[in-house]
Amino acid sequence: MNGYFNTLLFGIYPYLCLTVTVIGSLIRFDREQYSWKSDSSQLLRRHRLLIGSNMFHVGVLVIVGGHFAGFLAPHAWVSRMMTASQHQWIAMAGGGAAGIVAIIGLSMLIVRRLGDPRIRVNSRRSDITIVLVLWAQLALGLATVPMSLQHIDGAMFEQLSHYVQCIVTFQPDAAALVAGVPLVYRLHILLGFTLFLVSPFTRMVHVWSGLGALAYMLRPYQIVRRR
Repeated sequence: MNGYFNTLLFGIYPYLCLTVTVIGSLIRFDREQYSWKSDSSQLLRRHRLLIGSNMFHVGVLVIVGGHFAGFLAPHAWVSRMMTASQHQWIAMAGGGAAGIVAIIGLSMLIVRRLGDPRIRVNSRRSDITIVLVLWAQLALGLATVPMSLQHIDGAMFEQLSHYVQCIVTFQPDAAALVAGVPLVYRLHILLGFTLFLVSPFTRMVHVWSGLGALAYMLRPYQIVRRR
């Protein structure tokens, strides 16, 4: 029974979340383009928004970039430059610092949203829920740092990296890699995939716009004809 739930949560659930993310985002973009925005509350009150928002977004961008580079980089490539232990130290130091910056910024945004009556009355339930879920995910990520100090040989980090790579490459035995992993890691993984699941139905959908803006840098030159 435990093996069944482990396969369901870590072998099937991730693909369900990723499928809903892609299809749900496409449907929302096709049918509700006017809702494709971050719903900024800057016009209501600018107090604490600039500092909190910048800290949160900078920290999260570093975390996301670190997760992609750290977990998806082939082991054969990484092993040529550093050992597994060194790789883990870099991940803990960089991710821990970025996580602290992000959670401080997000805490400021949560206090602002919940503590200011004008902003709270103009906030949807999904707005409040998603920032609380994001805070919990950042807290779980930071909680993995002291746990990782107990496995400084890098074996646990390589195991988790292998799991992520197996999910991306559609390997059928991926769930078995996290069967004996400490609970804090598994909760962090599940909540991370849950964020993908709910993103098409919340303000988080505007993340796609940020990725799409990168294509602007590769645009062809605009041709201007003088009259």
